[in-house]
Amino acid sequence: MSFSPSPQQSQAIDDIVDWYEHSRWRQQVFRLFGYAGSGKSTILTHAIAALGLDVQRAEQSSPRVLFAAFTGKAALVMTRKGTPASTIHSLIYRVSEATPEEIDRVEKELAHLQRRLGHMGPAERSFAETQISKLQLRLMDIHKPVFILNEQSAVRDADLIVLDEVSMVGTDMANDLLAFGKPILVLGDPGQLPPIKGTGAFTEATPDVMLTEIHRQAGESAIIRLATMARQGQSIPYGEHDAFVWKMPRHHVGPAQMLRGGQVICGRNATRLQLNIGMKRAAGLTNTYPTGPGDKIICLKNRNDIGLINGMFVTLDDIQDEDPIWFTADVTTEDGVAVRGRRRFYKGHFDDHVTFDPDRLRRDWRDMRGLVETTWGYAITCHKAQGSQWENVVVYDDGLSRTAEDRARWLYTAITRAEWGLVIVE
Repeated sequence: MSFSPSPQQSQAIDDIVDWYEHSRWRQQVFRLFGYAGSGKSTILTHAIAALGLDVQRAEQSSPRVLFAAFTGKAALVMTRKGTPASTIHSLIYRVSEATPEEIDRVEKELAHLQRRLGHMGPAERSFAETQISKLQLRLMDIHKPVFILNEQSAVRDADLIVLDEVSMVGTDMANDLLAFGKPILVLGDPGQLPPIKGTGAFTEATPDVMLTEIHRQAGESAIIRLATMARQGQSIPYGEHDAFVWKMPRHHVGPAQMLRGGQVICGRNATRLQLNIGMKRAAGLTNTYPTGPGDKIICLKNRNDIGLINGMFVTLDDIQDEDPIWFTADVTTEDGVAVRGRRRFYKGHFDDHVTFDPDRLRRDWRDMRGLVETTWGYAITCHKAQGSQWENVVVYDDGLSRTAEDRARWLYTAITRAEWGLVIVE
């Protein structure tokens, strides 16, 4: 398809080329920002072609440009569109986990101090209580993997790093990326949600290019119009905005209608649990755990060893309930790829839909090692949806917001997950 850039888009391409050819040594990061429909990806493609970085090096098999995104699902979407991408985590980190021996040592040391506590004098007891508190805190997080910078990362041999969906990248990860000393081109949308904790390290700074024009085709979309209204804090009227885009009162849309409306996106985890329960019932599912291929299941953590990605929907078949904490199943990815061998799936996230237990993961962590973590995916939070898109989306507005700006970002991000059909329920 031919590309006739607008003056703003043409200037953006020239600015990227000028930065890379003349300024990248003194300015490591170039920020290309724009709202939904402004053509960031198209501009990126033409800028890389203009620089000749889309041509493979003759002497090396590694690509000249490495593409990455914060979430596995965003990286998967980029790959599906013809740009092979990875997560930032897998690109620059290696994982370090506590060994069973280390965990056993900490537990024994804690138990030893607790046994002796009643036989200690005041001064010794005070010191021991401090040590016990530290060991207890250590055990609370000892099951969590630690990400260590990978000195052998492919980043070392790249000419350029391109990051998409950077609104979710926090300060620590940004600093780790910068430590490699490579030029980084980041694509961001300042209207989207920041990380769950902290602020977006790349989107907090002033962009080098801010695309404000909406493509003519995108500008004709009711989804883009409503997204723009949400971003600007305007109230979106109830009713029909085109044949496939509506805003409706909550009491007009029940779980059965949501099942037919596409992917449901909400704000709060408590809302997600309630919606999943209601939609399951509307689908005639009364079981606690999945029973077959018709169930809608979403992956909650990356399992790169077997090709599963956080945010990916999976199909489970031949499900067998074999243990109090896990069941087994054959699994196929949303791309239709069958995972080799039967896998064990953690039950706890499904149990939370029956009785929510905030201490469940802390209690089960040792038994969860090696288990695939999934849950019902009829409704998901907006943070889980970031980086993904669906043809049809139902945005269930449960009023999640601390400030007017937070609300605008949440609603804008949720709306822009829809490609074609959209129903906002409020």
